[in-house]
Amino acid sequence: METLVFHRQNNEQLIALKALAKAWKIKFEINSHDTAFVAMVKNAEKRGNYKDVDPNDIWDSLNLK
Repeated sequence: METLVFHRQNNEQLIALKALAKAWKIKFEINSHDTAFVAMVKNAEKRGNYKDVDPNDIWDSLNLK
């Protein structure tokens, strides 16, 4: 299987591409994340260079209390 990435220039193009994919019964997903940012996060995760944050106690989990 191959992956195609379309770089739309406006919302009209997005609507047309989604309609085409639905008509041809092609599965698709919309990803609004910058690919460089996603690569940076995945790389940091592989290196273990990240910090788990408790959403119920953000300040303490970042040692900022």
